[in-house]
Amino acid sequence: MSELNKMTLADARNNLRAGEITSVELTEACLAEIDGSDALNAFVHNTPEIAMQQAQAADARIAEGDAPSMCGLPIGIKDLFCTKGVPSQAASRILDGFRPEYESTVSQNLFDAGAVMLGKLNMDEFAMGSSNETSVYGNAVNPWKVDDRALTPGGSSGGSAAAVAADLCLAATGTDTGGSIRQPAAFTGITGIKPTYGRCSRWGIIAFASSLDQAGPMTKSVRDAAIMLEAMCGHDPKDSTSADLAVPNFEAMLSGDIRGKVIGIPKEYRMDGMPEEIEQLWADGTAMLKDAGAEIRDITLPHTKYALPAYYVIAPAEASSNLARYDGVRYGHRATLEAGDGITEMYEKTRAEGFGHEVQNRVMIGTYVLSAGFYDAYYNRARRVRALIKKDFDDVFAAGVDAILTPATPSSAFGLGEMADADPVQMYLNDVFTVTVNLAGLPGISVPAGLDSKGLPLGLQLIGKPWEEGDMLNIAYALEGAAGFVAKPAKWW
Repeated sequence: MSELNKMTLADARNNLRAGEITSVELTEACLAEIDGSDALNAFVHNTPEIAMQQAQAADARIAEGDAPSMCGLPIGIKDLFCTKGVPSQAASRILDGFRPEYESTVSQNLFDAGAVMLGKLNMDEFAMGSSNETSVYGNAVNPWKVDDRALTPGGSSGGSAAAVAADLCLAATGTDTGGSIRQPAAFTGITGIKPTYGRCSRWGIIAFASSLDQAGPMTKSVRDAAIMLEAMCGHDPKDSTSADLAVPNFEAMLSGDIRGKVIGIPKEYRMDGMPEEIEQLWADGTAMLKDAGAEIRDITLPHTKYALPAYYVIAPAEASSNLARYDGVRYGHRATLEAGDGITEMYEKTRAEGFGHEVQNRVMIGTYVLSAGFYDAYYNRARRVRALIKKDFDDVFAAGVDAILTPATPSSAFGLGEMADADPVQMYLNDVFTVTVNLAGLPGISVPAGLDSKGLPLGLQLIGKPWEEGDMLNIAYALEGAAGFVAKPAKWW
């Protein structure tokens, strides 16, 4: 019983359908593990009653022979997803006490597929951060450890990554605006996929940057990512950016045969000062794909160096617009007012108390770049750079490249608090390999591929063609098989 939580989605699904275990047993094993995991601070709202009801309903469906893809499988939901009747705070004080009257489309799709919700997961406030240190709940902690140093699980989906890596749940939802699925996946030795923009509905996901945000699964394997992604996807008329496309059976596309596939290696991703271990991992991954029959081709993405500055203009601008709705009037935190205070003072005090420092920073930057005197100089220029970055990728794919291989992060997980007092740009550099994918609206996946000299996991990133998640997952499946990454963190929590 105590080992059931360590199963992959695929193994648990097969065992459930074979009648060897029940969803109730599986869910109880995960709930017991969550109860003993306070040191990780991954789950911030536990929902054991909902989980047991859903598990019992799943067992009944399985017994009747009606078992959809996620039936009976216990997962965690990032706190950015609105879940009906359950606190959904985006890890922010300003949404304190908010319990939505509706369900996000992605979580509803998962529940329709039979998934069991164990609870809500920690994250950076409003998904703004790369270390999970901006959360109102306090930081989540990476289950991997070195010399008793507490390490970041990455961000913003840090709670999701920590929970999956520590086997508190079989899988979790994440969101990715500039790398918030792929970076924490790399830091914790799990798999994380950001699908093509528009593949998963954004309806009911608390918005950060609407033209960049995309939901995706965080799982223990590539096969699990394929299973869960299919359940999450689908056209949604409630989201104007949702693609009206058929959702493939991603798992059925995992043959592992990548003979003849062309893998691009972009020279611009060889950054000055890149650690030798990251260089070596990238070279090893390239060799693995070549050995599996892929053709390796050097490519150029000339506007890559402008991606980070363009992202940190566009994302804060959209955040400034999206977060203007939080005013303390209808729901969430409202500041205590003094005699004589009017509505302006209420807005000012509520937002000053409700938003954390990083969120305030980004809102201020966003408001500045959208202001009359600077709109053209910053925001419009960043949009033009974004178009050039997308064209770089379009040209490479049009020339016959099937996927692009890069490192997922510029380092392994760093210590909590290490970057708190540093130049904020140092923290933003964690996204240097991932933001281009969001700016271009492409699918990307991080696959664990090795350990560094400290024994911490490192990930490789594959970038795919738009709407070709199945092909990208199959290449990732081949890479996963060649890398043979099976390391797990030693339990200390």
